[in-house]
Amino acid sequence: MKALVFDKELTFETSVPMPVRKKGEALIKVTLSGICRTDIEITRGYMHYHGIPGHEFVGVVEESDNQNLVGKRVTGDINCACGHCSMCRMGRHKHCYNRTTLGIFGRNGTFAEYIVLPDKNLYVIPDNLSDEEAVFVEPLAAAYEIPQSIHIHPVNRILVIGAGKLGALIAQVLKKTSCHMDVLAKYDYQAEFLRDCGIKTTPPDKLPEGELYDYAVECSGVPACFDLASAHIHPRGTLIMKSTYHDNIEVNISALVVNEIRMIGSRCGPFEPALRSLADGSVKVKPLIAETFSIDDGLIAFDHAVKGARGKVLIKA
Repeated sequence: MKALVFDKELTFETSVPMPVRKKGEALIKVTLSGICRTDIEITRGYMHYHGIPGHEFVGVVEESDNQNLVGKRVTGDINCACGHCSMCRMGRHKHCYNRTTLGIFGRNGTFAEYIVLPDKNLYVIPDNLSDEEAVFVEPLAAAYEIPQSIHIHPVNRILVIGAGKLGALIAQVLKKTSCHMDVLAKYDYQAEFLRDCGIKTTPPDKLPEGELYDYAVECSGVPACFDLASAHIHPRGTLIMKSTYHDNIEVNISALVVNEIRMIGSRCGPFEPALRSLADGSVKVKPLIAETFSIDDGLIAFDHAVKGARGKVLIKA
């Protein structure tokens, strides 16, 4: 099969062996994948991953022990858990000690014609959702992990740093809480999209010095923005980290301790509200799509994403 393979460098291969499903897994024909910041960081050394990257996808189940899934259009949870370790027994499958993670750790990903995933990881996509909308389910689920982790009140003040693809999804999700929210948007096209969603934006250099918030969400992917986020949280406020960086960053731990700042790492999230929000149209994603390439042009697609495409770059298998 055709696939993008990373092993010190990203290459396009035409004769990669087909994945073989195990009992309880489904063989899925990938129809569409999205390139995200994590995929780019992998090509820079993040997680020391070697294999087929990619984890945002839509596909059709071709083989499964569960006949109700065969022929269905699906997306899937990227964390494949053992079901037996202490984390799994506590219901924390995404932190399973023995997990593999689609396209990130120990499992080939979606920049290929076929993948395998456990049946229990799959979510059937509603008929009214296009593939182009449904490919955003996984990152939108990650956005929903924020209100899943903390209870946000309408009186709370939240700063979202970054208005790229993930930032735009996070802003739309947090808007549902009716909190006071400011979103730092670096580019005019980002601000225009969020204004169309009824969301206020501010250029990063226009954020008033000394403006403090209950929560700051760092989703820019820029290491320097960690300090920016920390500087705008009031004492006993909360910093929510969505960015992953290949390189280590310097952190002023003393300032966090003195101000009693709580920091929460936030990764994957619940698929159900993501699917509902896309199906009912309350979260908009189509304007976030920049370009779509065939898998034959996967390297060109990746190059466009790395160079800062104005939105999500998609790969059609």
